[in-house]
Amino acid sequence: MKSSKEASTESATTGEKKKRRYLSAEKKFQIYLETQRPDQPVGEILRREGMFSTDLARIRQQVREGALQRLGAKPGRKVELVSAEAHEKLKADLLEKERALADQAVELTILRKKTSGGSWDR
Repeated sequence: MKSSKEASTESATTGEKKKRRYLSAEKKFQIYLETQRPDQPVGEILRREGMFSTDLARIRQQVREGALQRLGAKPGRKVELVSAEAHEKLKADLLEKERALADQAVELTILRKKTSGGSWDR
């Protein structure tokens, strides 16, 4: 028995799996612009590109998010994107430093108790 995902990627006549097609950002934007034109039917463009309406809806959402992100940026500051790997490394470094800071706070508290407040109270 085949899963619905496998069944949807197989051709009904030949039984071969269809290869997933990845579109570049430029191609997606070109399709988006074409579908915004009133003189061409959207269905015709989608058939030509071998796409479904849900694919177009996803592209429109990506264009909207990209535009909002770009337009929301403060003037003079460029948004710096960080890879997921770099983000995880930074999170691990932050966690390590937070633990070290907590250890130092505990040591300082113990030192203050041993010296009965010492010169810090003055």
